[in-house]
Amino acid sequence: MITETTNIFGIRAIIEAIESGSTINKVYLQKGLRGNLFYELDKLIKQNKIATSTVPVEKLNRLSKNSNHQGAVAQISPVEFYDLEKLIESTLEKGGTPLFLLLDQLSDVRNFGAIIRTAECTGVNGIIIQKNGSAPVNAETIKTSAGAAFKIPICKVDHIKDAIFLLQASEIKTVAATEKTEDSIFDIDFKQPIAIIMGSEHRGVNPSILKMVDYKAKLPLLGEIASLNVSVACGAFLYETVRQRLQ
Repeated sequence: MITETTNIFGIRAIIEAIESGSTINKVYLQKGLRGNLFYELDKLIKQNKIATSTVPVEKLNRLSKNSNHQGAVAQISPVEFYDLEKLIESTLEKGGTPLFLLLDQLSDVRNFGAIIRTAECTGVNGIIIQKNGSAPVNAETIKTSAGAAFKIPICKVDHIKDAIFLLQASEIKTVAATEKTEDSIFDIDFKQPIAIIMGSEHRGVNPSILKMVDYKAKLPLLGEIASLNVSVACGAFLYETVRQRLQ
């Protein structure tokens, strides 16, 4: 089983990787890159909605260990991602009470890894992330997750809103963790089929997503600090779900 994120370099090699169906975390492109082969790569990247970043040649040299990268380096994900619709269907078929976790553009890989670990420990059926703007599943994510990234299904969607529509259509309620509510986490019925939505480290849950969810809930904060680390807050939500379901 792969435990390290693999870097591949060279425009033709990346094109072949995409066409073969490899799961690409991100493609790093050199500033000012031009040419027919680059335009072919750029077209494939856009068609497959792969995250990209334009960087100086020095970063590409580091990523490729000074090999002939031709202005492009790609990171292949060490895990395969699940199809959300199929995962929901299989979860419902198995019986039990579904529990999903949506991460709205969480960006820190260590927070992501910690959340994956807690999610696996609390019986989450699947984690849903957005293709663009989300922390990658890389070697550091896997290390922080203590290997849990290999044990829990992770789905990528074009937008978190797509996942919310699909979950709600499957009669799975959605609850967003946010301070922009008067409702406490202890007011929510987590015994029903539910998906918990956690926001990014700096912005929280996107306001447009807050308008879509079935419930909003906050954690009581008794000190002077205004918020919790997202992985800690996520753990509190997941273990409140466990507590209610074990009663």
